[in-house]
Amino acid sequence: MELLADFAVNYGLFLAKAATVVIAIGLAIAWILSIFAEARAERDGDSLRITHVNDRLERMAETLNATLLNPSERKARAKRRKVEEKQKRKAEKLGKRHEPSRMFVLDFDGDIRASAVDTLRESITAVLQVVEPEDEVMIRLESAGGMVHSYGLAASQLARLRDSGVRLTVCVDQLAASGGYMMACVGERIVAAPFSIIGSIGVVAQIPNFHRLLKDKQVDFELHTAGDHKRTLTVFGENTEEGRAKFREELEDTHGLFKHFVAKYRPALDIDRVATGEHWHGSQALDLALVDEVSTSDDVMLAAAKEGRDVFTVAMHHKTGLVARFTEQSRLALSRVFAESGLARVVHRTG
Repeated sequence: MELLADFAVNYGLFLAKAATVVIAIGLAIAWILSIFAEARAERDGDSLRITHVNDRLERMAETLNATLLNPSERKARAKRRKVEEKQKRKAEKLGKRHEPSRMFVLDFDGDIRASAVDTLRESITAVLQVVEPEDEVMIRLESAGGMVHSYGLAASQLARLRDSGVRLTVCVDQLAASGGYMMACVGERIVAAPFSIIGSIGVVAQIPNFHRLLKDKQVDFELHTAGDHKRTLTVFGENTEEGRAKFREELEDTHGLFKHFVAKYRPALDIDRVATGEHWHGSQALDLALVDEVSTSDDVMLAAAKEGRDVFTVAMHHKTGLVARFTEQSRLALSRVFAESGLARVVHRTG
């Protein structure tokens, strides 16, 4: 009986171990398959989302009119709409109907890395394939600026529209500063809300230095480079006046490029007057010719719809899986922490 009992115990332990191994392998396979499934969803799940703003505005108006108008007023309005539709169909039958120009509305909400540029470039590519000479593109822009090369690319995407002969309007409801204004200035027309923040045409770079702390703790740090100016300032090494001077020279060069870029698209602007790193509110920016009009993006779209133009919002939507979303959220969180603390940031920033 003891032998039978020992056999049963050992057999039970063997089954438990085997089950554990099988479960572990199954979980590993499921995890790998989920990664492939998410990758396939990310590759195949991109879609272009288009909203006809006129329809949304019409539904809003109908809802209000249904409540505010009395029965006779609603009847008169319905009769008037019926006559308008009849005239429109008649014009179409006679071939006299003129297709209204369209307005395509794209959004850009920028962070320090201008990471939304990937979505922006795809949306612009899509619009460029269908835009007609009489159409217009409006960018709703919000950005405090960030890395020079990132916002240089974002501005270049808007320049694609201008270079293709497309009318480009940039609307700023809250903020277009530094690299954000680098993008905004590409617009043929810049519209800013009265209290939006505009300008900050300047360049900033900051870097902590732990050399004295390391020296006090008797910790050596070595940095080897080839080239006199491969590294001008470092985080752990001892910085020199020569290195600081070269670093400031690079900042001035970048600022000069920034000023030249703005002056190219806004030739009437007194660039030396506004390229001091200062910022202004929308109504003040109008006086300085940083913007062309004080209004909001909502008013611009509403005016276009009232003119009989078709207004469409265009946005590229990327379907991402759980792993990708978690990774992206972690990256953005770390980016915000480093941006707020200024740690380990040597890259030049507009702003």
